[in-house]
Amino acid sequence: MKRWLPWLLKGVLSVGLIWFAFRNIDLDAAWVQARTIDPAMLALALGLGVLQILLGAVRWWLVLRALKAAFSATQALLVYYIGVCFSIVTPVAGDALRMWKAHRSGLSLKGSVNSVMLERVVTILGLVLLVAATQPLLLSRVPDIPGSWVFPLLSVAGVAGIVLLSQLDRLPQTLHRWRLVRGLAHLAGDTRLLFRQPGWSGGTLAVAIIGHANLSVVAYVLALGLGLGDKVDMIDCLVLVPPVILALTLPISIAGFGVRENVMKVAFGYVGVDETSATVLGLLFGLSGMITALPGGVLWLLSADHPRPEEIAEVEHAVEDAAEKA
Repeated sequence: MKRWLPWLLKGVLSVGLIWFAFRNIDLDAAWVQARTIDPAMLALALGLGVLQILLGAVRWWLVLRALKAAFSATQALLVYYIGVCFSIVTPVAGDALRMWKAHRSGLSLKGSVNSVMLERVVTILGLVLLVAATQPLLLSRVPDIPGSWVFPLLSVAGVAGIVLLSQLDRLPQTLHRWRLVRGLAHLAGDTRLLFRQPGWSGGTLAVAIIGHANLSVVAYVLALGLGLGDKVDMIDCLVLVPPVILALTLPISIAGFGVRENVMKVAFGYVGVDETSATVLGLLFGLSGMITALPGGVLWLLSADHPRPEEIAEVEHAVEDAAEKA
């Protein structure tokens, strides 16, 4: 019950959010619009999706290099691609499997866990910084948008959070009898190791920002394929898509369904895209990501080492507990 209840709740929430997204949508019109997407634009979006996975693997490999982990670029790409496939369900599952697979591939347990955690931290920091940097462009287009102070504040909080994370090994020694505290202490040391090397940390952050911008290009290409070029331009996507991605980092639904479509409706509604088109765009954005992630499943099936479901569940719960308590 403890293992399956979160999945049940996420499933119920996804269904409810999908119903909420489509309740006022003309389903026949949405289906016709989705079917008429330009095949060339769809193929380009899928190609950019593969590039996104390569950028993610490079991002993780840079963190591994900074931590002096003995893990080749090829190993990083294969393990990362497998993790992306399992992230279709939820990012935590993908990260848990990536940790497990990296450890079984020869990386130390400390290195596998900390490298994935730090790669996630830098990725989210890059996303928040990109949103804050592009916010003036959004305000020039939609001056009355609410909550304009949120992302600059999150940027400051993100930097402060990394500083705090790097000092967690200074907690009182009496607390180090707890396994979680010892794990956070190891993570603090690796955090300092990464961010005290500007070349590696700056490179990782730059690749993270490029990756988020690439996802904005994917959304723009899909919008062109749907015939929305007269309503949406590249700058709009660069400004509006990163907040959507940030919302998808919350593990509250299965594969982001429901959350993505509702947030896309709100975001693109500010630039005049109707609800039907925004919902179709969000759905195709999610499906294109799933399609490009599926080859990771083939790599998984071809690999010789597979964990038992309870092993992945244990790692996943450990990651969730650590994230919540941290």
